[in-house]
Amino acid sequence: QVQLVESGGGLVQPGGSLRLSCAASGSAFSIYTMAWYRQAPGKQRELVARITSDGRAEYTDSVRGRFTISRDNAKNTVYLQMNSLQPEDTAVYYCNTARNWFPYWGQGTQVTVSS
Repeated sequence: QVQLVESGGGLVQPGGSLRLSCAASGSAFSIYTMAWYRQAPGKQRELVARITSDGRAEYTDSVRGRFTISRDNAKNTVYLQMNSLQPEDTAVYYCNTARNWFPYWGQGTQVTVSS
């Protein structure tokens, strides 16, 4: 059983920054890939970024160069640093991982980019 708790969302102006955090319970955090997804109103949930156990990061094209995913295995936490935020980044952001192919999701944190 894995519990994921996101934090750090909020309202920010275009061009601003936010850092999301996701704290994970359970053991062996360091050996699993962690990911951030987002879901905007009326749209499907999409993968934003993921980071493997050895720190390799992947990004969807729309955020590459603006977002950075990182992890602190000592704290069982994964982060998403979001810079140069745009209105199209507005969404609920979810933390994700999997155990034996079973997906686990956090409750989500709202990010709103608006002037």
